[in-house]
Amino acid sequence: MTIRVLVADDQAAVRQGLVLILRSVDDIEVVGEAADGEAAVALAAELRPDLVLMDIQMPRLDGVSATRLIVERRLAEVLVLTTFDFDEYVFGALRAGAGGFLLKDSDTATLITAVRTVAAGEGLIAPAVTRRLIAEFARNTPGPPAPAPSPAAGRLAELTPRERQVLAQVGAGLSNAQIAARLSMAEATVKTHVSRMLGKLALTNRVQAAVLAQELGLQDTPRPDTHR
Repeated sequence: MTIRVLVADDQAAVRQGLVLILRSVDDIEVVGEAADGEAAVALAAELRPDLVLMDIQMPRLDGVSATRLIVERRLAEVLVLTTFDFDEYVFGALRAGAGGFLLKDSDTATLITAVRTVAAGEGLIAPAVTRRLIAEFARNTPGPPAPAPSPAAGRLAELTPRERQVLAQVGAGLSNAQIAARLSMAEATVKTHVSRMLGKLALTNRVQAAVLAQELGLQDTPRPDTHR
């Protein structure tokens, strides 16, 4: 199955480099390029790619706003290109529903793996990026000194014990395959639990679920039970 990718970056050299890397892989097809956020949204609607590789800082419409529109309209998954120098933009991309985050200086293998992972709907929970991002997000999310619990947190009671375990594992940065091994269940079963858990919590993707797990302090140590 070929993954159709739209590359959005205002720096032509960076964009061309990303395109060259992605086109060197048999299962990835670059279907378009965008030099700003407005073009990214328009091309996503026109081309309906599986994934948009989105730079955070772009003219006309920034990557956060473009991500929000693409996710709200269900046009594609979004993998955000970022650096830790601009955490406030990354926080915005989290809220906008980005499925993953990648450092701009990541190597070729990491880029390709990230594209495949986010395109598959699993989200990118990479130790080098997302664990640090989640921790920073949980500590520094802008808001009043004593913010009210998120709506998703209030719905936590709707989860089954097994779904709570899966949520904790997602918060620890584990993939579906790793969760399956850790909790001794089939990977297809994990996917089902993740899907149901996201639906009950009204979350867009597992990156947002990971943030919630971190905010609530859910432990990732599996506890034996009979709920599947």
